[in-house]
Amino acid sequence: MGKKDKLIARLKEHPKDFTFDEAETLLGYLDYNRSDKGHTSGSRVIFTSKNHKSTIMLHKPHPRKELLAYQVKQLIEVLEQEGLL
Repeated sequence: MGKKDKLIARLKEHPKDFTFDEAETLLGYLDYNRSDKGHTSGSRVIFTSKNHKSTIMLHKPHPRKELLAYQVKQLIEVLEQEGLL
């Protein structure tokens, strides 16, 4: 099982400690690219893909590193709609 498959399996378990870095890595494996929406975007980060319809927007957590439960749930829902999970 490769890193991509391990991250997908971990995300599907709805972990409370899924980090923003793990989400960014997983989205990179799934052909999404990060865009910070310019210098005034604050903690908002958008992930777009030429191969997928959905755009994913996450707030980069600070000072913690973990995503909140609703963010993990939304990420799973979008990736399922795209047929990636």
